[in-house]
Amino acid sequence: MKRHSSVIRWLMALTVGFVVAFGLFSAPTKTHAAEKTYQIGMDVTFPPFEFANDNNKYVGIDIDLFNAIAKDQHFKINWKAASFSGLIQSVQAGQLNGMVAGMSVTPERKGSFDFSDPYYNSGVVMAVSQNSDNIKGLKDLRGKTVAVKTGTTGAQYAQSIQKKYGFKISTFDDSSNVYEDVLTGNSAACFDDEPVLKYGINQGTKLKIVTKPAAGTPVAFGVKKGTNQELLKKFNAGLAHLKKNGEYKKIIDRYLNAKKNAADTHSFIGILKQNKTFLWEGFLQTLWLTIVSIFFATIFGVIFGLFGVLPIKFFRWLSSTVIYLFRGMPLLVLALFIYTGIPTLTGTRIPAFVAGVITLMLDEGAYIAAFVKGGIESVDKGQMEAARSLGLPFGKSMRKVILPQGVKLMVPSFINQFIITLKDTSILSIIGILELTQTGKIIIARNLEGFKVWAMVAIIYLIVITLLTWLSNWVKRRAKI
Repeated sequence: MKRHSSVIRWLMALTVGFVVAFGLFSAPTKTHAAEKTYQIGMDVTFPPFEFANDNNKYVGIDIDLFNAIAKDQHFKINWKAASFSGLIQSVQAGQLNGMVAGMSVTPERKGSFDFSDPYYNSGVVMAVSQNSDNIKGLKDLRGKTVAVKTGTTGAQYAQSIQKKYGFKISTFDDSSNVYEDVLTGNSAACFDDEPVLKYGINQGTKLKIVTKPAAGTPVAFGVKKGTNQELLKKFNAGLAHLKKNGEYKKIIDRYLNAKKNAADTHSFIGILKQNKTFLWEGFLQTLWLTIVSIFFATIFGVIFGLFGVLPIKFFRWLSSTVIYLFRGMPLLVLALFIYTGIPTLTGTRIPAFVAGVITLMLDEGAYIAAFVKGGIESVDKGQMEAARSLGLPFGKSMRKVILPQGVKLMVPSFINQFIITLKDTSILSIIGILELTQTGKIIIARNLEGFKVWAMVAIIYLIVITLLTWLSNWVKRRAKI
């Protein structure tokens, strides 16, 4: 054991340094003690309640109303964007103080949420393509497929009548994909809140509503049950004041009566010009997330990769277990567990960016550990035996003889892992990180031009990945691998 003590001390020092560095990086920023700021979640792909306008500023009934209430009641809001289902989990985990997302008050939700006074009453309607003459009511849905958005009242209503009318259900994370599924003919109809569908149709979506509003439910602001009662009181007081002074009606009318802007352009070049800054910011966030994550993933992977080749059974077992565990876990599940599961268990909030970095560090680090271990093991065993026969201790033999040869084989894999990490950042939109994919979703929610926007996002990814692939091939040639 004594002959291996130097390499073990080196690995333990590297581990401690990694933990300290990550702790410093992830330390939360202090805010002024006098400021009362609430973390509020919003689904910015749900117009007219929440969306990004032509200037990529978040607006909508919920946002304008809550901002007005905050001003009236003298508190501040730190907005956090995520999918509707992601928001619900974040509130339950204590990551957010509350959420506004055109959220209907239902008996099921009352079991886990406390709600404010209602600020809108919504109903579910069914829409079909403007070119469809076959679907005129619910009775025409038998044997067909309908599209709904995850977790919404429209989805619940569709499920409640599914057996009666004999249709299938396809579920999506945002309204734009729901509508697109109908327009492409994959689904015969869709269910959504009446104001949401009306807004989309007013903005040019080629759908038509064929039913009267059903399952009318009040829409309210929600917090985790038994928490943030002070915030609920402030919201209710501000809402009552805004209704009294007429500001509430102005906000509602501003969006429910909104018509398509004649100056809006839906050409590919027009959309690109209008959103180039927003797309650029999303790309920079993706790149920064990738760089930070691959940095920590490399440290993590090197540590556990080296553990896997030490002549000590415990370290080899630990390396194999970590690699097996994190390579086998779906990235989406890991992200949600870290962002919402751990805070639920510990009561400690984790910022979305830090949760994203930890997720990628564990997932990508497991793959790096595997090829670090494999790279070292690929060096002929005779090299170690020769070094030891010359009197070199294990640690020095590893550093001076084995690692230089193994690293030569690992470098192209490191670049390839950077490419994979860059692509994997798109999954982190589920926890509200505003990277390139989430940016695309927000733009589509406003203009409903899914094909064109996703084409732009795909081109950006392809350009960067092509450049990194060229770099990988160049390294391979120079290293003569």
